Amino acid sequence: MNILNVNNLHKSYGSRTIFNGVSFAVDDAEKVGFIGVNGSGKSTLFRIVAGIEGPDSGDIARRRNTSVRYLSQEPEFIAGQMILEAVAEGRPELSTAFAAYEKVTHALADPAADHDALVERLAELSATIDRLNGWDWTHRAEAMLTRLGVHEWERTVDDLSGGEAKRVAIARALLAQPDLLLLDEPTNHLDADTVLFLEEYLIEYAGAVMLITHDRYFLDRVVDRMIEVSSGELIGYTGGYTEYLEAQAARVEWQATVDAKRRKLVEKELEWARRSPPARTGKSRARIDRAKSLEKESRQYSANQIGDLTLHAPDTARLGRTVLNLHGIRKGYDGLVLIDGFNTILRAGERIGIIGPNGAGKTTLIRVILGEEPPDDGEVEIGINTRIAYFDQLRTQLDTDVSVYEAAGGTDWVEIAGRRVHLRSWLEDFLFPTERQQQKVSSLSGGERNRLMLAKLFMKPSNLLILDEPTNDLDLVTLQVLEAALVDYPGCVLMVTHDRFFLDKIATALFVFEGAGIVHRHEGGFELYRRLREQREADAAEAVREAARLERTRPQKTTLAPRTPAKRLSWNEERELEGLEVHINEAERARDALEARLADPDLYSDPATAADVTRALADSKAAVDALYARWSELEERKTG
Repeated sequence: MNILNVNNLHKSYGSRTIFNGVSFAVDDAEKVGFIGVNGSGKSTLFRIVAGIEGPDSGDIARRRNTSVRYLSQEPEFIAGQMILEAVAEGRPELSTAFAAYEKVTHALADPAADHDALVERLAELSATIDRLNGWDWTHRAEAMLTRLGVHEWERTVDDLSGGEAKRVAIARALLAQPDLLLLDEPTNHLDADTVLFLEEYLIEYAGAVMLITHDRYFLDRVVDRMIEVSSGELIGYTGGYTEYLEAQAARVEWQATVDAKRRKLVEKELEWARRSPPARTGKSRARIDRAKSLEKESRQYSANQIGDLTLHAPDTARLGRTVLNLHGIRKGYDGLVLIDGFNTILRAGERIGIIGPNGAGKTTLIRVILGEEPPDDGEVEIGINTRIAYFDQLRTQLDTDVSVYEAAGGTDWVEIAGRRVHLRSWLEDFLFPTERQQQKVSSLSGGERNRLMLAKLFMKPSNLLILDEPTNDLDLVTLQVLEAALVDYPGCVLMVTHDRFFLDKIATALFVFEGAGIVHRHEGGFELYRRLREQREADAAEAVREAARLERTRPQKTTLAPRTPAKRLSWNEERELEGLEVHINEAERARDALEARLADPDLYSDPATAADVTRALADSKAAVDALYARWSELEERKTG
């Protein structure tokens, strides 16, 4: 049964039409992902559904008594609210009771107050909170905030960082338990582990969910259906992001066939029109009109396509033998150690993802490398040929009071990859048409500001890109183009990002902040790291259980032999570790292919072949386990 029906929706801002008669519906407990380029109208659509904005015309029908909660990209709170009070806003009656309870509690501290009346009022409020299951709700709220990485709940919302404010707003939306939950970019500012928690929560969520996100793994795991917002239209696709790509590929192939036929028809009609005599009959004029119509239709179709964003790699000075070496880097604040003795060597061509919980020290490491902060101990060694270009997640390099053109440099010509390019043309490559280049930077959306930052970044000659959260606010089209540009980039890349799909496509290795100042290097992308970490945690848990079992059955206390120090990896073992990701992926693909064969009922018509495939699968699984075990052994020896 539908919980929401949107019918013939129209919305415009001035002369710009956002939606021109779109319709869609959402079923009970359905999870729907919305995607589209920045500025296509996704957030506008969510605000209309939430009742924050009204449509110009059209019907928004919700099932009777349906509760709706909207999480915006930039959450808002009442100034001075305590964190738990802000979270309780998801249940207004409970929020009111908590606020009154807090007020009476503070009033009791006044010696001149009427304590008898205040105590009586406190009892009434306590009974109200009991009736609303408020005390249990408080425990659930505290657990949710803890899981989202928000601590020290006695603070006010005024003291929250941007990332903390987003996580408090997520807790507020989830704990409200609405029938329809609207989430606009919920994964921004969340670390990978918190995103995994949110995924699991939404998969099990009983209500319906509409969400906007560029996190492609998130879409694949959570949503049942995708809706693309493009040129004022809504195009639906069944399944998650992978199914969307498959449908897109089929659609593009079909459209190419249609275009080829249209071009042939246009050429045929134009050829006739050009060779026909000047005297036209009514029939011939109709054919000429038809030719013009087809040509116009072909032009319109091309104009309606998503703009082609092109990223050109910057001029790249040749890297020397030394790119970037970190020797025993130690850094902390107020007694809290964030980085404790980190050593690494960055080799030519490497693209390193930097991951870890919020506040673990990822941006601090970048600031130390850039020389913006000195290390407490250790040395940063930068090669004499190394040229660094830096992408700042706070966008402090952008002057919001000037135009887009001025912020990009304001000069007529720029040198890009050895060629002279007009700045206006360069900005058009980044989807800033001439009229948009005169707008103030302050009027740009977050995604547009990131595109402008990328335009500035790729103008600078460099061979080491340092990117701090480059994927925030970017739409999928821009993300895909950025990924392709970074894969082709001839220099080195260091990047802080929580986008797991982005890491798997780009990263050759990871710097992982494990906590307590420990930073480890792991070869490969995020998915391999996650699987190996889960296996390591499972092995550790099994070792604890086994140790406990041995302890229970041990007849007498024994003295453990002194532990032999682990040997450092040889050069060959270092190379072996770097190549294990490829071997593990190949072995897993072979295992999956055998499992798929065994799932085919036709296989069992030949018992001998089925037996061979079964034995091959057992061998394949053993090979995968052996590769994982070897990876764990080398990684443990490497990290000591």
